Amino acid sequence: MSTRNQVLKLYKMLLRESEKFESYNFRSYAVRRVKDAFRENQNLGNGDALKEKISEGHKNLEIIKRQVLISQMYKTDRLIIENMSRN
Repeated sequence: MSTRNQVLKLYKMLLRESEKFESYNFRSYAVRRVKDAFRENQNLGNGDALKEKISEGHKNLEIIKRQVLISQMYKTDRLIIENMSRN
């Protein structure tokens, strides 16, 4: 698999997993942070720095998965903004 495809696949997985947060604030922060991180590093060449960032992305994916699971275990009441946006 080419590096470009690896990066795109990682990006999609991070966004999908970030959308699973129960809390609106955590969900919007995670999605924004993923987009910002990829935008910030879009000009990395095909080198060791890129491989390091891909590895870091996979570690962050595991962290997000863990945090999503925790957020699903300990749910809180929905915010007013969530009720408006989901209807």
